[in-house]
Amino acid sequence: MRLFLVPAVFSVLCVVSFAQESVFDSDTSSSAEVPLTLAINDVAEENGEQAKPLPAWTGWLGPERNGWVKNFQPPQAWPQELTKDWQIKVGTGYGSPLVVDHRVYQHARQGNEEVLWCLDLSTGKEIWRKSVETPFKIGGGGEKHGKGPKSNPIYADRKVFTLSITGVLTAWNAVTGEQIWQVDESPQFGKNQPYWGVSTSPIIDGNRIMVHFGTDETGYLTALDFETGKEIWKHGDDGTSYSSPVLVEIDGIRQVVEWNHRVIVGVESKTGKFLWEFPFPHVGSNQNMPTPIFHEGQILVGGENRGILKIEPKQEGSGEWTVEQKWFQERVALDMSTAVMNDGLLYGFSHYKRGQLFCLDPASGEILWTGPGRLGDNVMFLSIPGQIVALVDTGELILFEATGEEYKPLQTYQIAESETWAPPVVLKDGFLIKDHDTLTYWKF
Repeated sequence: MRLFLVPAVFSVLCVVSFAQESVFDSDTSSSAEVPLTLAINDVAEENGEQAKPLPAWTGWLGPERNGWVKNFQPPQAWPQELTKDWQIKVGTGYGSPLVVDHRVYQHARQGNEEVLWCLDLSTGKEIWRKSVETPFKIGGGGEKHGKGPKSNPIYADRKVFTLSITGVLTAWNAVTGEQIWQVDESPQFGKNQPYWGVSTSPIIDGNRIMVHFGTDETGYLTALDFETGKEIWKHGDDGTSYSSPVLVEIDGIRQVVEWNHRVIVGVESKTGKFLWEFPFPHVGSNQNMPTPIFHEGQILVGGENRGILKIEPKQEGSGEWTVEQKWFQERVALDMSTAVMNDGLLYGFSHYKRGQLFCLDPASGEILWTGPGRLGDNVMFLSIPGQIVALVDTGELILFEATGEEYKPLQTYQIAESETWAPPVVLKDGFLIKDHDTLTYWKF
């Protein structure tokens, strides 16, 4: 492992500003065995009262990596149009914006460099910007998706962590933008990336940041000390995939569940101890891409042209783990899109019929409804009370009712003329939307 504690060569455009009341001003313990998140300090309402703040949006699918937007209350009726508050060119890439304490962090690409932006949420103005030379040639067939980055950054304890399209993990000071440490495993693997580049997103638990390094053929899941980048544990030799891990607790054991190139696997978060696995391999050109969904002790996973299945890992009295497949259905499948839960039902996007929304009962695997076909190539989902937020790659934002009865769209907005593959962020009064190369704050 190559660990750099001295900043790599990068260009800097840096202007640092501080909010009057900022979470950056106080220490945050990183010893608890829970994801590290910080609350967003909300802006006072016109009547002088403060609404209940939304939690900081700290990574892929939010603080709990499940797509649920806590403390958000949708309007009684969505307006006919959204208002563009600000827009800034940030570069290409599929990474989620992060929002912490009135700051927005966006990882993107401009030219031959990957760029990390820190912006003022209220104005969109640059606070600081860092860039790193990141040459990359994508594998054949993936050219339309560009040169990344495709991994989502993650925030914890006044640090932002980015994983480049070439598999370089970097820790940045969230206040100043200075590089803290960097890990590059390319000397070990030659190219530390799968065929179309890295898209897995790291996850944090306590003092550990966990990520799968490697190629399609070989690699390992590892936990690094997020203060220093030093290795804490390493597990397995399976190749990586385009899917991202989740943190769950099953039978009292906190574990990282990931879908790598060969299997769905559970590993104890603190020690890296192997617990269980279930075969669900990459087959031909059918990739392992969506993030596993955890629901009531069970795990749902869907694969390109391979339907959706549910498994239940259990620890027996002997301490051994078993995994039972509860059901499998092949009427709908998950290609690149990760589904979300809302009030006990699963909502997702199948690439069959050239793209259609669906609702599935996770208890039985029954498909409750499917939407019209030919919707697009991908959808990014979030869950809010009673509704689903669906950002289609065509630039269309759909709000639909979270119900198992039928597909009930509530409002649709065309919020971009270019493709929208990056996840949206829901704010108390609007959305952050990343399209091909711009980031826009749309207000409702």
